[in-house]
Amino acid sequence: MTAGRALAALTAIRSAYGSPDARARLTLLRVLERAALRTAAEVTELHERLCFLHAYPDDDAVFEQVSRMLREFGARPDLRRHRRRLVGTGIAGTDIVYPFGFSTAKWLAARCADQLGVEWADVARPDTLAGRLQLFSLWSERPVFDEPPLDGREWLDRLRGRDTDAAFIIRRSAALPVGGMANDHFYDELGLTLRVAAGPASPDRTRARVPGHRLVAQRTPLRLTRPDIVAEIARPPARIRRIGERRARGLLDLARESMVTRARDLYTFTAANLKDACLVECGDGLEFFCIGVEPEQRLLLDAVYGILTLRNGVPIGYALFSALWRSSEVAYNVFESFRGGESAWIYGRMLATISAMFGADTFTIDPYQLGHHNDEGLDSGAWWFYYKLGFRPWDSAIARLAAQEDAKVAARKGYRTGPGTLRKLVRANLFLQLGPTRRDVIGAIPTGAIGLAVTDYLNDRFGADRERATAELAAEAAARLGVDGWRGWPAGERLFWERWAPLVALMPGLDRWSPAERHDLAAIIRAKGGRRESEFVTRFDAHPRLGAALVSLAHGKR
Repeated sequence: MTAGRALAALTAIRSAYGSPDARARLTLLRVLERAALRTAAEVTELHERLCFLHAYPDDDAVFEQVSRMLREFGARPDLRRHRRRLVGTGIAGTDIVYPFGFSTAKWLAARCADQLGVEWADVARPDTLAGRLQLFSLWSERPVFDEPPLDGREWLDRLRGRDTDAAFIIRRSAALPVGGMANDHFYDELGLTLRVAAGPASPDRTRARVPGHRLVAQRTPLRLTRPDIVAEIARPPARIRRIGERRARGLLDLARESMVTRARDLYTFTAANLKDACLVECGDGLEFFCIGVEPEQRLLLDAVYGILTLRNGVPIGYALFSALWRSSEVAYNVFESFRGGESAWIYGRMLATISAMFGADTFTIDPYQLGHHNDEGLDSGAWWFYYKLGFRPWDSAIARLAAQEDAKVAARKGYRTGPGTLRKLVRANLFLQLGPTRRDVIGAIPTGAIGLAVTDYLNDRFGADRERATAELAAEAAARLGVDGWRGWPAGERLFWERWAPLVALMPGLDRWSPAERHDLAAIIRAKGGRRESEFVTRFDAHPRLGAALVSLAHGKR
């Protein structure tokens, strides 16, 4: 059997499971282990099949065969031959090129500094970088700027010494006397694209797996049909358990590696809070690593969490979700290697997890995830994926168009919604509501209006002096809510006391609240900046007057 035919045969039985399929798969894998593939596309195809089987092995024999092939994949002669054409695939033995954000850049510099370089042809603002070199040097080095004997790149080469250009820039950016999110923006202004060269310490997605994870064999057919999503959500996960910082750090590194090797950054992984992490066990080898965000980078209202989806310890996808008002907005992604498998069933388990953790009875999908200004989402058919699961638009015009398209799909075999119509459908959120109809949910509340109301209030009272506004409003909030000693609280709690003080000033009807309700509001604000943001959500949703007051503020009531 030729290598091409063996690969085609392996692909043909991708979703078939059972004893005969396991034996056939093992035979084909052994052929392909020794075979030479002709094209870069074939090398990639074999890699994707191996990744899928790493997560969904038939039995121990298939798993051991696949694991060995993945460990040795970077040394395959056919991969080396096509290495330049495989840049950006994240396959072991290949380079990654991407404009990573500052947090990821620092992580890479700590992990594989010697393999990290600047892709100079793609630098967006070279003059900005040249000017920044003064800040990267000591004062005694700066006479070079009086009569520059060197241009920017030449001086950078002198400054960096034994470091790579990228590692030097990243480390010196981190050392600047600029803290927190401002430091991130300062680095991002450089517009650097980084190249992560292949090496023993460089991340790759080929061997990505939780070490020593227990194997769950796939002996039955995959769940390829759409589940009853309501029934699925009603069935809680088998176990949700908090994990310590050491375990969370290992899983977070795996999550970051999974994103880097697919040329992506995810806010919840780059700003992760190791004190707020849990592992959700769903059975059948499916797990969700769920992690919150450090206080400085939390949103004002919604609590945001990131999820790394694991099957047999192999990362197969990720998600970002926010929670508040007993509702959740979910952005769900399955890595390309694992699409066409159990995506719908896994999504149901994810919603069940969010419901169990936060009491959410309403879920929404943002237009961007559906394909609005997002060609990948549009091409993937995301809108129909969610519509067929039971999500519906609340926008009346889009709801009518959706009903018309649904009727055409039912009446005409092979009918596909045209791109023009699809672009109209994806302009508004989709919702799935399990409980009584209500509109005080994420995606329906115009929370942006709250920010504008705060802006108008600050301008009217303080003008441009935001520092005075912060100090005075924090003190006023303490007086209104009967709080003493807030300046001695932990940094995160103190930070959100100051961030929420304008909301306290604007809160409709606050003076009519009972002392207990005002005391609870103070506890909610502290929880927003506390160890776990999930506690904020629980306390917020248990305070109906607070949720209602913020909805009123969003709709223009002071």
